[in-house]
Amino acid sequence: MNPTPTQLAGAVPLVHLGSIRARGADAAKFLHSQLSNDFTLLGLSQARLAGFCSAKGRLQASFTVWKLAHDDIVLVCSRSVLAATLKRLSMFVLRAQCKLSDASDELPLWGLVGSSASALAGDIPPWSLQTSDAGLCVRLPDAAGLARALWLHPGEPTRVPPGPTFALDDWRWLEVQSGLPTIEAATVDQFVPQMLNFEIVGGVDFKKGCYPGQEVVARSQYRGTIKRRMFLFDVDGQASAGQEVFHAADPGQPAGMVVNAAPRPQGGGFSALVEVKLAALDGAALTLGSVDGPALRQSTLPYAVPSDAAQAA
Repeated sequence: MNPTPTQLAGAVPLVHLGSIRARGADAAKFLHSQLSNDFTLLGLSQARLAGFCSAKGRLQASFTVWKLAHDDIVLVCSRSVLAATLKRLSMFVLRAQCKLSDASDELPLWGLVGSSASALAGDIPPWSLQTSDAGLCVRLPDAAGLARALWLHPGEPTRVPPGPTFALDDWRWLEVQSGLPTIEAATVDQFVPQMLNFEIVGGVDFKKGCYPGQEVVARSQYRGTIKRRMFLFDVDGQASAGQEVFHAADPGQPAGMVVNAAPRPQGGGFSALVEVKLAALDGAALTLGSVDGPALRQSTLPYAVPSDAAQAA
């Protein structure tokens, strides 16, 4: 029998994620100029979120980022967007002393949950990391009341963390429950960061200066033009990134889109992060795939959304 969410513990290889490695004297400076967060001030004991936007401010990739050294930076993203993202980022390197490469095989990632995460990550706070003989741990925010961490062993890529293993679908469900969005191939160029609450969860620094799409992102923030937000839903059906969501009062056009989704452990159906028009959160039915599709039931994100969005919900 599969464990219930509160019983989850152990490790799982994160084959749905991959890593880009940026190395060189200008690595931090280059990433600082391309991504939505500050990398010049990123310390060796810190991790953070960041987005890679188009000139129109739409997210092409999202990353969890940390430094192995001051000139050696790891960017974790969905494997489905890695090749295209690496190619596009490489176009902007020009004369910068920065070499970008696909490091997915040399830095295989594991997810740790529950007691396994606590044992290896200790009591370090979310978005911090520690390195020891046992490997490198990046502490992630809890999800569904469970501790989570990313783990890898930079010097021994074939090494595995101790403890039992569990299903990747359970890790992906925890990713959804965390409210931290991941851009997948099906959702490239669909969302301005604020539509995915990216600034709420620390993925955007509004003081850092220019990067592609920065003017659009800043204008959305300061002119109050955010009319769509991401919320957590459950649905008695199969959901996947890129699926459209419909509102009963306006069946002729989609009201939103699934960002990430995963099967619910033991419960049947799926949980999903869904970007949706705030005006559609009026109590009328939201359905998946079509107006006749399965109904979406709003659940609770682990963080507060801005007051205007919260009131609309």
